[in-house]
Amino acid sequence: MTHWKLLSALLFSSVLLTACNSDSDSDDNEAVVTPEEELAERLAAFPATGAALPFSVLRDDLIDGKTMVPFEVRNGGYGSAMTAHPSKPGEFYAMTDRGPNADFAGGAYGSGKTFPVADYTPRIGHFRLTDEGGVEQLGTIMFKRPDGTLITGLPNTSALGGTGETPYNPDGSPVLVDPTQPYDAVTNPIKLDDYGLDGEGLVALRDGSFWMSDEYGPHMVHFAADGKEIDRINPFAADARTRINLPAEFAYRRANRGMEGLAITPDETTLVGLMQSTMDLPSKAVRALTITRIVTVDLETGEIGQYLYQQEKPANSNSEMVGLSNTEFLVLERDGSFLYGGPDGVAGVTPDAQKQVYRIDLSTGTNLETAELQAGMAQDPDLGLTVNGKTLEEVVLDGGWPALAAVGIYPVEKTLALDMVVSADYPHDKMEGLWRIDDQHLGVLNDDDFATWATGNALEQKMLNAGTLDAGTLFIREVDLSVD
Repeated sequence: MTHWKLLSALLFSSVLLTACNSDSDSDDNEAVVTPEEELAERLAAFPATGAALPFSVLRDDLIDGKTMVPFEVRNGGYGSAMTAHPSKPGEFYAMTDRGPNADFAGGAYGSGKTFPVADYTPRIGHFRLTDEGGVEQLGTIMFKRPDGTLITGLPNTSALGGTGETPYNPDGSPVLVDPTQPYDAVTNPIKLDDYGLDGEGLVALRDGSFWMSDEYGPHMVHFAADGKEIDRINPFAADARTRINLPAEFAYRRANRGMEGLAITPDETTLVGLMQSTMDLPSKAVRALTITRIVTVDLETGEIGQYLYQQEKPANSNSEMVGLSNTEFLVLERDGSFLYGGPDGVAGVTPDAQKQVYRIDLSTGTNLETAELQAGMAQDPDLGLTVNGKTLEEVVLDGGWPALAAVGIYPVEKTLALDMVVSADYPHDKMEGLWRIDDQHLGVLNDDDFATWATGNALEQKMLNAGTLDAGTLFIREVDLSVD
């Protein structure tokens, strides 16, 4: 190689080396934003007044019974339950219930519900916080039967969790198997769905699958990542779909107040279900009480545990549950009131509306499945633990909670973690979703009922006050959720 060629090669190598070093220095100096830092930025940008979830419109041709103008049935409704994405900070899943519906009393085929979109499929929405302080939807997972066909939200038959509700169309006619033909009890009966779900509790597992709980059975159903059913738990021993059965007394759940909350322990071995209100155990005579039940299910062994929760006032609703440790959980407790009146306007204003989150520890309560039996106590195969032949609900009805304490039965202890009326002037009736974002932040979501309501069987837009339509809205609050 000549001298000038050697010199040129050396100079070219030097330029390349300098360029490489320059790129390396640039890479080293460039800030790398971690997922935790990105989440912190999004939390800082999130408005204290909350952010609405996106929605589409299912139909807008129905006439509002109050305003007499068309109103929107919205494909919102994602507030029946929510849960953290197991691996992506700032992302969560939220679930609908059975679909748009409203009370329908005194129908020709019995009282029930109006279903303005009778073929609606309950579903999970995948959401995340945005940099701008909002919420965006990333995807949708439709619930499916084991064969892959879509389920509906229509009631189950009586043997498998039916609530006795008749599904009606908006015109007052019953929802039929074949809507093109007239009703016939044998050839064209009222349409029911044994895979139908009224979902209220949800957990997402690290393998991509989901467990949900509902108000019909109550059922606890395991779905694959694509929404196909792969397992089921309920109180019905004759149901061939089940691998594990809940205690038989859970079949006494009150209609529309079934298993509202569902959590899973951090090790993903134990499901923990929460009943919304006092069960009809053994009859409606006990409804106006403060006693609700929590059930634990070991998914590996099938072992069942059962505990009592004492509500703040009779007939309240426990609408969500979130796991913090193997024994510690958050429990959402609310009434059904609207702080600013809701569809009833000024007449419905309720300054003392209750929308609270409590922290509980199962280890502080009596496990009803393993409780030491004192004189007169027995484990009834149908009614569960009884005292002198009475259910625990009847014992409380007759003698209050002290009557249970007298035989060594105590509810779990609880402490107030968050009051959303105090913290946010919470205007919604159905506070139903909780999202443990991290050790310091809790997401709270309402069920907007698809923006649909009814007064005297007439469908209408669901309002928070005279001028504000109810919408699925996420609030985020600072709460100590750490575990020792």
